[in-house]
Amino acid sequence: MSLPEDLLYSKEHEWVKKEDSNVRIGITDFAQDELGDIVFVELPEVGDEITIDEPFGSVESVKTVSELYAPVSGKVVEINEDLEDSPEFVNESPYDKAWMVVVELSDESELDNLLQPEGYKELTDED
Repeated sequence: MSLPEDLLYSKEHEWVKKEDSNVRIGITDFAQDELGDIVFVELPEVGDEITIDEPFGSVESVKTVSELYAPVSGKVVEINEDLEDSPEFVNESPYDKAWMVVVELSDESELDNLLQPEGYKELTDED
């Protein structure tokens, strides 16, 4: 399982990369592996507000549909439109090509609730 050291992780298997006052969000390598072949990704619209721990989209695989849970709150300022035509990027490159949204944080302290790579590894080792 690939686990970049420069990211933070949620217990719902999303990753977060801090970029100034924004964060880039996607799903982890562990999550895409558990889901299997991704066939569709539903994302919010630019301008939508997302709320921590609330669903903001979904990922559909050949096995199941899984909701995406917001690891932080804020306003969506960018979405990865490439995923509309190429949902397989989630399987191929979950940390690079398959980022999902960029969010302008409404409360930077929410980042403190996320897991460091070691903590996420412990969580997934238990699953």
